[in-house]
Amino acid sequence: MITGVPLSGDELASLAKQLKAQCGTGGTVKEGVIEIQGDHRETLLASLQKRFDKVKLAGG
Repeated sequence: MITGVPLSGDELASLAKQLKAQCGTGGTVKEGVIEIQGDHRETLLASLQKRFDKVKLAGG
């Protein structure tokens, strides 16, 4: 799950589509939260760090 992304609507959906393609998996956007199927934390972290200033992992 990816939360706190400073985008909304179509921009958020577009980012989710790019991240899903990069990971080669499915996912969705629900109530401003991007959900990516599978364990792709490191891949997603690296991708998001290229786009945004503050990115951190949370949870286990």
